[in-house]
Amino acid sequence: MRVLFITPYPTNEAPSQRFRFEQYFNALIKDGHTYETSSFLTVDAWNILYKHGHTLEKIFALFRGYSQRIIDLLRLGNFDVVFIHREASPFGPPWFEWLVTKLFGKYTVYDFDDAIWIPNASDTNGKLTMMFKQFSKTADICRWSNVVSVGNSYLGEFASKFNANVIINPTTIDTNEHHNITKDHSNKKITIGWTGSHSTVHYLDNIYPVLKRLEEKYDFEFHVIGDVSPKFNLKSMKFIPWTKKTEIDDLLEFNIGVMPLPLDVWAKGKCGFKALQYMALGIPAVVSGVGVNAEIVEHGVNGCVCNTSEEWFISLEKLITDPGYLGKLSEKTREKIVNNYSVKSNTENFLSLFKIRPQ
Repeated sequence: MRVLFITPYPTNEAPSQRFRFEQYFNALIKDGHTYETSSFLTVDAWNILYKHGHTLEKIFALFRGYSQRIIDLLRLGNFDVVFIHREASPFGPPWFEWLVTKLFGKYTVYDFDDAIWIPNASDTNGKLTMMFKQFSKTADICRWSNVVSVGNSYLGEFASKFNANVIINPTTIDTNEHHNITKDHSNKKITIGWTGSHSTVHYLDNIYPVLKRLEEKYDFEFHVIGDVSPKFNLKSMKFIPWTKKTEIDDLLEFNIGVMPLPLDVWAKGKCGFKALQYMALGIPAVVSGVGVNAEIVEHGVNGCVCNTSEEWFISLEKLITDPGYLGKLSEKTREKIVNNYSVKSNTENFLSLFKIRPQ
């Protein structure tokens, strides 16, 4: 089949695209398919999207993006399948999706990995997003599509209200070509780490008091990898700007990876990506017991699941002070990812999205 991937972001830039479908492109080709990608944003637009200011550039990027979608409509005849990740355009009604499915009748795969039907916005573009974004369109696109691909069962429950063909397609890690090294925990000074972006860095506020309390008793480093630094200060904290080139090396500095989340409906839709990254590299994950986190991490086996500040403190303290416990958990981390959340284990499931089925 000839597949057109309709994406919000440029190829090789956004984690939601890189770890949900871009790393399966070679598998698509091996299965006899061809593909093209079409992003709403260019690389230049992506680089300024979440920065303050740049108003004229952002307006131009919107016009360019909508123009690209019109071009995509004109070339739909070249494709058998349209794969839409999250949304074809950021604002207004799902006009592109309606035309693709209803007017042109294209076989459509709709994919999302967050609870995107719930109103939310970044701090940078929040007012504009809340004014013009139509969050309710997620249900419509689910209803119109031939098959819906979702990152976890919570998202699947939502999609199943509107479509009978829902496939749980988890966010996965390429454990052969990318996350293919395991952490050596022989270093004397423990490093606790977190990786993420401007959209999730505020979740670290939830464990700031725990880290502050641990600092008073133990000598460790706390690394933050991302595009913005947390607003709090810790003597142990080191901020590391994220780059694709150094991503794996920077993660391998961690002995312990953390993923705090609030207990709310938006967090339930998260697909545990940070935990997957840590564990694929042999790094035990300490996570909030929200959504899929408690499925990925088995408490006391390959990481720790925490629901209170005291549980966070106890889990991190034990990992800091007990090398044997840290080593025991580390031995089981990669195995869980390879068997359940790797590209290799999920390839056939992903390819099944492109098997024609009735709507």
